[in-house]
Amino acid sequence: MLEDEVEAWDRLAGRAAEPNPFFESWYLLPSLRHLPETDAVTVLRFEQDGELAGILPVVRPARYYRWPVPHLSSWLHANCFCGVPLVAKGCEAPFWRATLEWADGAPGAALFMHLRGIVLGGPMHAALRGVIACDGRKITIVHNETRAMLASDLSPESYLEASLSSKKRKELRRQANRLADEGEVSYERHTGADDIDQWCDQFFALEAAGWKGAAGSALACREGTAQLFRESLQGAAAQSRLERLTLRLSDRPIAMLATFLTPPGAFSYKTAFDEEFARFSPGVLLQRENLTMLERPEIAWSDSCASADHPMIDHLWRERRKVGRISIAIGGLIRRAAFNGFVRTEMARSPEISS
Repeated sequence: MLEDEVEAWDRLAGRAAEPNPFFESWYLLPSLRHLPETDAVTVLRFEQDGELAGILPVVRPARYYRWPVPHLSSWLHANCFCGVPLVAKGCEAPFWRATLEWADGAPGAALFMHLRGIVLGGPMHAALRGVIACDGRKITIVHNETRAMLASDLSPESYLEASLSSKKRKELRRQANRLADEGEVSYERHTGADDIDQWCDQFFALEAAGWKGAAGSALACREGTAQLFRESLQGAAAQSRLERLTLRLSDRPIAMLATFLTPPGAFSYKTAFDEEFARFSPGVLLQRENLTMLERPEIAWSDSCASADHPMIDHLWRERRKVGRISIAIGGLIRRAAFNGFVRTEMARSPEISS
């Protein structure tokens, strides 16, 4: 059924209150096709005035992290870096009311609803808090973290100067010059689908040759993640949602970056660099070139999709984005009372987190 409404889904993405490429058709559908255990995923659809106006994939896990507590949860996999529902602007509150009504009416064994990867303070989070305030149910942020974000009116050159000390900028120039001694250095930027299969193959080889390959976490280590990467990049390019940036040394790719363009934002999806050239910091040189994203008039911010305290991007991108996990009471009074007790126990273990 989802495959039959891609056109309406794509229209929804174009008018979303908050962008999330990972729940757009060209990413979520390949995720469901190629990743394991997706038969358990239910995609909630919200309609308003006969038009698709909201998408949220959910599952019913039997465990809540280390505890055997059944619950409803938004579905995120290891290569999905945002869990904000894809909802049309103006439909935020109706979407949340419908979602909570669905959870109340069909909780099954679930004790509560758990939302992962929510941008704290964003439009969807603000709308959720407003809906919750009206019906009195408990909502708690049970985990939050900050990750690097690029959001500035500065030029790329001025931003780099503000981010790095003169000593570090000098060192970066020295590394760039030393790299040029090894051969011809060039940067390539593509937004279309030309040669995308070859680009994906080169990315797979670059990533697999490094520590991710050794750890078994490179995309090419599993057929499903390789297919997801290839198909999502093809789909994003077809929707003008992709930018591929490559640093080449004598035509050999030594650093690569795939970015999803979702105005007014962007998401740095995947990057890889050749560890043989680590002494030249090719990943940092690529990110220096990537600062040209600041010149795009339609892009106001870029999410790094990186882990908190990332050793490289945190030093270059100075802005921060808060992302959290939220638990919400559902069902009747007894279920909600049990949830209140459970969340008090959880929060006692993490007193620094607040709702």
